Amino acid sequence: MNDSKIISDPVFGFVKIPRGLLLDIVKHPLFQRLTRIKQLGLTNVVYPGAQHTRFQHSLGAFHLTSEAILSLTQKGVFIFESEAEAVQSAILMHDIGHGPFSHVLENTLIHGISHEEISLMMMNEINHDLGDNLTLAIKIFKDEYPKRFLHQLISSQLDMDRLDYLRRDSFFTGVTEGNIGSARIIKMLNVVDDNLVVDSKGIYSIENYLTSRRLMYWQVYLHKTTVGYEKLLVNLLSRAKYLADQGETLFATPALHFFLYNHIDKEAFVDNAEPLQHYKMLDDSDIWASVKAWTTHRDPILSLLSRNLIDRRIFKVEVRSTAVEEAEVMDIRHQIAQRYGLSFDDTAYLVNVSTIRKDMYDIHDDHISILYKDGTIKDITEASEILNISLLSKKICKYYLCYQRF
Repeated sequence: MNDSKIISDPVFGFVKIPRGLLLDIVKHPLFQRLTRIKQLGLTNVVYPGAQHTRFQHSLGAFHLTSEAILSLTQKGVFIFESEAEAVQSAILMHDIGHGPFSHVLENTLIHGISHEEISLMMMNEINHDLGDNLTLAIKIFKDEYPKRFLHQLISSQLDMDRLDYLRRDSFFTGVTEGNIGSARIIKMLNVVDDNLVVDSKGIYSIENYLTSRRLMYWQVYLHKTTVGYEKLLVNLLSRAKYLADQGETLFATPALHFFLYNHIDKEAFVDNAEPLQHYKMLDDSDIWASVKAWTTHRDPILSLLSRNLIDRRIFKVEVRSTAVEEAEVMDIRHQIAQRYGLSFDDTAYLVNVSTIRKDMYDIHDDHISILYKDGTIKDITEASEILNISLLSKKICKYYLCYQRF
């Protein structure tokens, strides 16, 4: 009998999932839910090929983790089979708590609880369903296990999550700058004093990785059109929530209806099983089905925003290097009110001002350490001849002004 399931992946080729606990995770309904959630949310408004799912990303991250474990053990790093399986399990489940469209639900329909916390709740449920065989995996995920380098494979400056999403997102968007040398980086990994390090021969691959990350963030993840489309959806859901709170009848799928008509925060998730039960049924299709119905709703704001989303009429987006003046926002809102015959108060849903700060390497976070043949270790910022630490760790700040076209 074949001891593994083979899945064909367009990025890495054949991905082998051993039968038993790992395949049971993949078959679990909570993991299968990820097939209905796109990895890049609304990014396909800019890059039409970005249709891949969190399911595909999780399998890719699992594959890279398996390769990393193999590479480390070949270098004499001792990893028990139970530890290897636990790390593989943890990386499979690392994104399991994501909602539809990445972070748009946070602070619109759900408050005070992150998708990481929801992931942990879902992991505990899968653990229960699979006979408590994931307890070690959850310990490693929470960084509560003595071998810290195992956690670093899942979450660090150089984790398998990032290595996969950069390769995968580059592949599906067609933005070739993100195509990092993940195989070489993995071959160069080593462990010193319970920390992941990179052999000095891999320094150029790390330089390329950090540069690629910077390009992918500003060219893909924070592309101004993507940001404008996401802000449109955030405002749309905020308006729907406002109307629901006013007692207005809105069509919604059962899962979305629950979050529209109830105040759901961290306390609600902790004290009651119902929020998690509904969250488990929530995916991209709930949002699209409901928004399509709202295009004909009698509320002019909700119907306008819904038609915008369905018909790809994106907010106009201006990116500034300095903060947007309040007077300018007020002027835009007055013009929108006049153009669409709306009250000034209602125009709050047709404008969004946000500040985005991003650095590519946080010197206060986990370091990327380079190991030399003589045993000395240097941070990448010291070891690299081309990377400028002051530029890499500088938080780039951009101000986004998004508003309804008039």
